[in-house]
Amino acid sequence: MLTGKKSAPSKPPKLPGFPQAHGSSWKVAYADFVTAMMAFFLLMWIINMTPPATLKQLEQYFQGDPKPAQGALFSPDANERQHTAALNRDEAMRYAIAVRLKKIITEDPFLKNSSGISSDDVGVLLRLQSGMLFTPGSAELTEAAKRLLADVVDVLKTYNVALVIRGFADAGEATKGLYPSNWELSGARSAAAARAIIAMGGIQANRIRAVAYGDSRPLMPDFSPEAVAANRRVEFYFHRPDVTNSQVLY
Repeated sequence: MLTGKKSAPSKPPKLPGFPQAHGSSWKVAYADFVTAMMAFFLLMWIINMTPPATLKQLEQYFQGDPKPAQGALFSPDANERQHTAALNRDEAMRYAIAVRLKKIITEDPFLKNSSGISSDDVGVLLRLQSGMLFTPGSAELTEAAKRLLADVVDVLKTYNVALVIRGFADAGEATKGLYPSNWELSGARSAAAARAIIAMGGIQANRIRAVAYGDSRPLMPDFSPEAVAANRRVEFYFHRPDVTNSQVLY
């Protein structure tokens, strides 16, 4: 008998051993899988179509190798690369010299309290109070100075650097000795150190300069005996051989 009502669709029977469906979430996972496979095959096609020189350049870029591949389309300027490499070498050399000098002065209790090390873009500066190197009022090197100058010679032998020795003195110290002024005393001290370095290590004379400043470049005002002693000093400035006089002679 027909009543006009639609009957509800019957559910499919449950089959033993088969998991039941849980919606359409599997379609999303399948779509992601297909997309990943398409991207993979597209990447393989691009790599296969790329010239070998470009691939080599990309490899060197990600490995941090600044040298461009032969035949590469894009490469940095050769002069710029050489300039950057030279700066890196100079920085490494200055750091190594500073570390060596720091080790020398920290191992000597007398030098530790009367010396200092600094560096700039040109070189490394070792500053010592003159009392550590010379007898008062004279340009006669002490035994401690000779040991220190042997370390200076070692630096000059190890690294391709030049050396400026700067002598400083004051009128009060000069009048106690054989020198009529602080200029003569400071010049005699820097010359004595240069002469000893050349004779001690066989260093070529054109790598060393000795200059005198007297009391024209004090580190601090002479308001105390400590300040006066600090201003009486000798400076050893290790620098690149190619710099101009204005950069190393203040």
